[in-house]
Amino acid sequence: MSLRTNASSPYMEFAKLRSAAKYNLATSGIVSYPLAELPVRLKDLEINGPTLYGYAPLLERLAIRNGVDVECVTTAAGTSMANHLAFAATLVPGDEALVEHPTYELLVSTLDYLGVSVRYFERRMEDGFRVNPEKVERAITSKTRLIVLTNLHNPTGAYVDELTLRAVGEIARKHGARVLVDEVYLEAMYEHRPRPAIHLGEHFLVTSSLTKAFGLSGLRCGWVLANPELTNRIRHINDLYGVNAAFPADLLSVIALDNLDRVSARAKKLLDANRPAMDALLRSRDNLEYVRPEFGTIVFPKLLRGSVEEFDKLLREKYETAIVPGSYFDMPQHFRIGIGGDPETTRLAFERLVDGLDEMRKR
Repeated sequence: MSLRTNASSPYMEFAKLRSAAKYNLATSGIVSYPLAELPVRLKDLEINGPTLYGYAPLLERLAIRNGVDVECVTTAAGTSMANHLAFAATLVPGDEALVEHPTYELLVSTLDYLGVSVRYFERRMEDGFRVNPEKVERAITSKTRLIVLTNLHNPTGAYVDELTLRAVGEIARKHGARVLVDEVYLEAMYEHRPRPAIHLGEHFLVTSSLTKAFGLSGLRCGWVLANPELTNRIRHINDLYGVNAAFPADLLSVIALDNLDRVSARAKKLLDANRPAMDALLRSRDNLEYVRPEFGTIVFPKLLRGSVEEFDKLLREKYETAIVPGSYFDMPQHFRIGIGGDPETTRLAFERLVDGLDEMRKR
C-alpha cells in the first residue's frame, strides 16, 4: 500500500498527457458524439436545478434502463468515480479485494489509495481471457470482501456470461464477500446487452456510464447499481467529494438517454465499419497473437517478437500513431487498441500499425 498523499494513476497520466496522436488507436471508447446531433435547444438548459442526491428524471431513466428500482441507483462522475464510491462503501482499510488479471490499472490504484490489499485471479489468454470460477475459488481468502471484474473485460473485450457470474457470486457469498462488476464496456453490446449483474443478487454491485459505448464522455454520466442500503451509503460518501453534479450535464444526460437509439445507431455504424479492418489486420500478421472479442471497442494483441515499448516509441515518432502499451495492464508484451474512431482515420491508423509491425520484424 502507498501513502495517500502519494496516490496517482500511471495510466490516467498516460491517457491525459501522452495518448494523443494524429492517428489515435489509444482511445478505448466511441469517438465523441456531436451536440448538434442531439435534439437540444439552449432554452432547454439551466445552470442550476434540483439535483440533491441525484437529479430525479435522470435517476428514473437509469432505473428503467437497468430494470431496477430508483432506490438502487446512484449517479456519479463517470465509471471511475462510480468504482471509487462502490469500493469506499464496501471496504475498509485492511480489507482484501480479489481482482482479475490483467486488469485496468486505475482499479488497483484506487483500492491502494483506500488502504485495501489486492490479490489476483488470472484471466489467461490461452483460455480466451475468460473468467474461470475455479481460479476465483482458489484465490479467494477469508480476508476477501470484494471480487472485482470488468465485463466486457478491460483490456481484452472478453465477455463474461451470466452462468459464470452466478458461479463467482456464489463463491463470494460463501465467503461473506460481494462482487463488483464494471459494465461500462458491456454497454457496447447495444441491443445484445444482457441484464446488469445487479439482478443476480444483493451481493452484486454494478458500475457503468455513458462514456465508452456512446461517445458521451463529456457528460460524465456514471452510476452505481446496488441494494438500497448500499445506495444510501454511497450517496452520503459522495457528499465528501462534491455537493452536486453539474446540472447542465444532468439535463443533457436525460436528453441523451431519451435519444439513445440514435446515439447507439451511430456508434454501431462506426464499429461495423472498423471491425472488418481490424480483423483483416490481425489475421494478416505472423508477429501477433490475439483473442478476437465478439463485441466492444477494444482488442489486446500480443507482440510475439520485439519490445512493445520500442514498438510504441516507433509508432509515435515515425508513424504519428498511438496505442496503449500493455504495461499499464501488467502485460508488457501486449498492447491495447481501440476501434471506435472515424473509419477513415482508423483505416489510416491500421496502415501505420502494419508498417510499424513490418519494421519491427526487421529489427
